[in-house]
Amino acid sequence: MKEWKNVWILAEVAQDKISPTAYELLTAGRSLADALGEKLCAVLLGHDVKKFAQDLLDHGADAVYVCDDVSLQHYVDDVYAKTLNGMIQAYKPNKFLLPATNLGRSLSAKTAIFAGTGLTADATEVMINPSDGQMHATRPTFGGNLMATITCARTRPEMCSLRPMSYPKAACVPGKKGEVIEFSFDAEKYTSLAKFLQFIKSEGEGLDLSETDVIVAGGRGLGKAEGFDLLYKLAERLGGAVAASRAPVDNGWIEYRRQIGLTGRTIKPKLYIACGISGQIQHMAGCSGADVIVAINKDPNAPIMKMAHYAVEGDLYEVIPAILETLEK
Repeated sequence: MKEWKNVWILAEVAQDKISPTAYELLTAGRSLADALGEKLCAVLLGHDVKKFAQDLLDHGADAVYVCDDVSLQHYVDDVYAKTLNGMIQAYKPNKFLLPATNLGRSLSAKTAIFAGTGLTADATEVMINPSDGQMHATRPTFGGNLMATITCARTRPEMCSLRPMSYPKAACVPGKKGEVIEFSFDAEKYTSLAKFLQFIKSEGEGLDLSETDVIVAGGRGLGKAEGFDLLYKLAERLGGAVAASRAPVDNGWIEYRRQIGLTGRTIKPKLYIACGISGQIQHMAGCSGADVIVAINKDPNAPIMKMAHYAVEGDLYEVIPAILETLEK
């Protein structure tokens, strides 16, 4: 497999913006590329995306592969996956990291099938085994109770979708030199029975967890779905978003996209306020990257009370209104 060289990352572009996950993947990819002594390359797919190439070079890519065509203006699984596989077969990357976003999860799975290779989905960490150069990708399994390390020994590229916010964003060095390689889109070969009709943005309550530095989260201690109304008030007052541990999601109190933890999302806000959350290891794995953690809990022996920077012992239905009253003053 000596002809398979270099580490690729997919730079996701949506609504004419490059996703922050691209810079996180560049950090992860750099660690792999340096360990292998290979180049770190970014991949751009879409329409009018070549303009992002220099930004990716500035953030650490040694080269950028670009397939820019009007047929790629809107995301369609088969078209993108077939195009990506065409690039894989043409340039033969050794490792390939994609974001475990909604788009990335779908695209990585289909691309792996077309490429005839393996995929570790929703990993939280990647590293190179120095003895054989294989990529070790670690991800939660059995409901977050175990961490599994997965390898792909027999096929290339070794592919992995990496959970957003698992790595810090790569630093920007303006003016960095690098190669930009263009790949031609083949309209006859890269086809699909599916067709893009329209994009409908989700109208869920509040900010997305990736859009804010403040997150207010609720756990089983809320006792009822209506408890989140109070958390939304606090989050709105602080300019933040609302999240949850697994229990409220399992109970149907709040949508899954707001779940924090090994089986949910990983976050790194400046301030994380945990209300009625016990702080089991599966949850803390998703929020431990926060700069400051504030816990509000009636149980002084709850694990999160020992791990938080500030712990408030008390009933959240009394503490949060008091906080809101103080903020109003």
